[in-house]
Amino acid sequence: MTKAAIIGWREWVSLPEWNLKLKAKADTGAKSSAIDCSSIEELPGDRVRFTVRLSRKTSRNLTLEAPIALRKRVRSSTGDGRDRLFVETILQLGGREKRILVSLTCRKRMIHRMLLGREALSGDFLVDSSVDHWATPRKKKK
Repeated sequence: MTKAAIIGWREWVSLPEWNLKLKAKADTGAKSSAIDCSSIEELPGDRVRFTVRLSRKTSRNLTLEAPIALRKRVRSSTGDGRDRLFVETILQLGGREKRILVSLTCRKRMIHRMLLGREALSGDFLVDSSVDHWATPRKKKK
């Protein structure tokens, strides 16, 4: 059995299949993970096209397509239930690589573009809630 990697409540994560690096919040109160998207469009063949918002401060976006892995009703932090589409991708964090499910949703009012829920964290990561950026540097290197 491998030892879990310790991470802070906020970390830089890589999603190599999408060539993305973004700041994510580890949220042990959330069951599923989510990424900030706009223009979510279902396509034939159980696929989805979506635009990932890369920053709150700029209009940098990336449009991607992926197979729909799951359709599920999710209750938001405000208690509202909504049907969401989930896609799979690889998460790299703290020297670990893990295939995770991510729901596509609008998080434009949230500080972090991505939320890592318990399903993504389970078995591989321990969150030290007192630390901001344990496994990755605080500021993204340019």
